[in-house]
Amino acid sequence: MPETSTPIIPTERVPTAILGVPFDHVTAAEALALIGGMVQSRQPHYGATVGVDLLTQSRDDVELRRILFDAHLVLAGEKQILWAAKMLGNRLPEIITVENLVPQLLALAEKNGWRVFFLGGAAADATVAEKIRAKFPKLQIAGTFASPEKPLLEMDQRDLLRKLRDAKPDILLVAFGFSKQEKWISMNYRELDIPFALGVGENLSFLSGVSAKPKRAKNGRNFTLAVLRQWWRLRGKKSHAPIAANQPTADTFGNFIIRAPARLGAAEAQASQAEWLRAAERSHVMFDLTDTVFTDSTGIGLLIRLRKRTRELGRQFFLIAPRPPVEAALKLMKLDEFFNIQASFNGAHILIESAADAPVVTSGVAETELQIRWAGEITALNAIELGMHTESELSQVSPGMSVVIDLARVSFVDSTGIGLMVRFKKNLQRRDIALKFTNVSASVRNVLRHTQLEEFLLGEKLNRASPSSATT
Repeated sequence: MPETSTPIIPTERVPTAILGVPFDHVTAAEALALIGGMVQSRQPHYGATVGVDLLTQSRDDVELRRILFDAHLVLAGEKQILWAAKMLGNRLPEIITVENLVPQLLALAEKNGWRVFFLGGAAADATVAEKIRAKFPKLQIAGTFASPEKPLLEMDQRDLLRKLRDAKPDILLVAFGFSKQEKWISMNYRELDIPFALGVGENLSFLSGVSAKPKRAKNGRNFTLAVLRQWWRLRGKKSHAPIAANQPTADTFGNFIIRAPARLGAAEAQASQAEWLRAAERSHVMFDLTDTVFTDSTGIGLLIRLRKRTRELGRQFFLIAPRPPVEAALKLMKLDEFFNIQASFNGAHILIESAADAPVVTSGVAETELQIRWAGEITALNAIELGMHTESELSQVSPGMSVVIDLARVSFVDSTGIGLMVRFKKNLQRRDIALKFTNVSASVRNVLRHTQLEEFLLGEKLNRASPSSATT
């Protein structure tokens, strides 16, 4: 594959959105070819193999759902996922588990001279290392490191990140256990600039010839009921003749307008994907849903892919005036908060103009209180910049003052952002300065709850009925 500055994603067939997660329509051989393209591109990418429990967990964990939403490659890790895809009208070709993908990936790495780093789990186990070297004698092992078992935000990242930067691997395999490994990868893959990272479960024992006994999904019944609910709500008559791709048109500001057909089903999505992706790679996109009265799981899969592509390129993707059936489909999959939905083109134009000049941090002083306002999404992508701006504002604080950080304009925060909040809270506590976070949105509160930091950061008692931490 030719080198490119654009991250690699599957584009032959449209993904199917199962409970809000876009599963890519690829075989194991095609997945390996895509990973090869990612390595050659030298751009950072990450993938995930997703089974029933991880998928069901993402329903309650907004950060995990966002990570799987944004992943460059999402593979069906269990046969129940194939059943769901078939039920929803877009069959996936095969199950691709970690146990069958990783050995093939290591063989490909050995053949191409790619450097592989093993992180976590049994990475430092001598038996596992010996088995790997015996099976892949020419494999270039860039390094191994068994990180201590600690909650995600309590891990000492500095030494670990230094080791990985020094090793310069082409492929990183992370064995921290499902959900924790995906969150760690999402926090660090851009900064590390590793071409491909993949979470591989709790350990690497399968590489030493020990076959793991298949685990029965804990959430099988909930998964089945949720899939049946999605199928029932998005069912529709099959389209016999797909509508030809609607040609995007440029508005007076140079943004592309895509006018979706009345029916945005599997056939229409497949017929239109290539043309619409080309538009998404050239400018901001306004996806006009004014006339669309039906969409299915594949139509939603295409919207996810378009949103993902524009975001990777630093551009914006708007859904314009979706009608109730489309809005209902997005809410059913808990995706409405991941899309920028506007009632009109004018609203989208205003946001594009304001975003160009909008600061991520603003502040003001009211008597003895420093008021700081954060805006946008607080993620690994902008945490360093936001942290520097906030540190600059905090230089105004003197003894006897307090600090309030207003999160009213923060739409999403990931574990990196939560780590930033913890850092500021602890640093100010050492100076006997009180810090309060206010106007916390439901999505931000969800991430706080899953990291078990809601009480520390907000001064509120934990809800005992809330989901347990996904990062330990």
